[in-house]
Formats: sequence, C-alpha cells, structure tokens
Amino acid sequence: MLDVQNIHTYYGESHVLHGVSLHVKKGSVSVLLGRNGMGKTTTLHSIIGFVPPKKGTIALSGKEIQRKPSHEISKAGIGLVPQGRRIFPNLTVKENLLTTHRPVKGGWTIGKVYEMFPRLKERQTSMGGNLSGGEQQMLSIGRALMTNPEILLLDEPSEGLSPLMVREVIKIIKQLKEEGLSMLLVEQNLAMAADLADYVYILNKGTVIFEGPAEEFDHNVRNQFLSLSS
Repeated sequence: MLDVQNIHTYYGESHVLHGVSLHVKKGSVSVLLGRNGMGKTTTLHSIIGFVPPKKGTIALSGKEIQRKPSHEISKAGIGLVPQGRRIFPNLTVKENLLTTHRPVKGGWTIGKVYEMFPRLKERQTSMGGNLSGGEQQMLSIGRALMTNPEILLLDEPSEGLSPLMVREVIKIIKQLKEEGLSMLLVEQNLAMAADLADYVYILNKGTVIFEGPAEEFDHNVRNQFLSLSS
C-alpha cells in the first residue's frame, strides 16, 4: 500500500530525517513512535508533500508520489488528520466537511460521516471554533475521510483529549480498520498505540531505531528504545 524508502528530509539546512523507511500494508495500522522532536511529524509531512524529501522514494500502491505537490498526493489517496486538528473555526461543521469532499462512488459522504459521528450531525450548524476538543477531533477525522483516502495519516489524535474521548478515538480507528482503511498513526499514548498497532516503528533523531510487529512491542522494547530516544 504505502512504501517509504530511505527518505532524507531537510528544513532549510537542517537534516531532519536520515534514511527513514517504513511500510503500511493494506487494511493495517502502522504506528510511528518516539519522543518529541524526533521526526515523526516530519515523516508524515514528507509523505503528504508539505516538506518533500530530497532523497529516497515514497510510493502509494506502487506509484511514486514524492515529487508531487500535496494537493495531488491528496487526490492520489492520502488523507491527513493533522496535529492540533486545524479545523476552520469560522466555518460550520457542515462547511468544514464540504471543503474537502472528493466524491467517489460508494465512498465517504457527509451522510456517512454523520453516521459515524452522530455528534457532528447534532452540531452541523455550529462554528468549528465553538466545538469541544473532542468534537473538533471528530471533525478533523471526518474532514480527512471526506477526501475518500486509501490511507489515512493521523498525527497524535489523542493529544489534549480526556480519557473518555481517547477511548472514543480508539473505537473510531478500529472501526475504520474493520472497513479496510489503511492507517499510519503517530502517537505519544503508548497504551493507545499498543492497542491499535499491527506494526510499530520507533524514531530517534530522524532514524528508525526499532521496527517490528505489535506482539514484539513489549515492555522491554518500550523501556529500551523509547528511553534511548529521550
């Protein structure tokens, strides 16, 4: 589904990603872990085209996308739920959803999003800026789904949410996985990551220092590699 091979990404003269490689299989959830500032968000931004890598390749379903602008990468089938939600505060819930809609036969529609998120239907005429943090996260996920992606990138979707809302986000991600959506998840909540992951990557200073199936992501791995990346 998604193949990232040996990418090197820079911010100006700063070399942030040093040969990062990862893979997301169709219908699976891969999780990218690491302390703050280790390159997780930069990896997602490289994939979506915000900060294209200077070296390496990124392929979606066998087609290279690393030289395409971000809007073409989105059309190719990659959706992003950004860190901090970044919904439009001065648009209604319904308007936020419609801004990203890319019609696909049998795909996501505003009605289907409302079925998954009944609260958004209740608040559809409310301004985005008037929503709670949990509601804004639902809206951010719904907005990404309206692009009808083949793979969804989620950047710390549990950030700033109550434990109750974190459980709701976990439930949503599991439901999306059951429907066959592939996902790459960046997350600081290790319990959530372990619950959702099929495959785990850990970054330290822009380099993958661990990768393996979820069953290998035990306490020893967490203590060794996540402590190392501090």
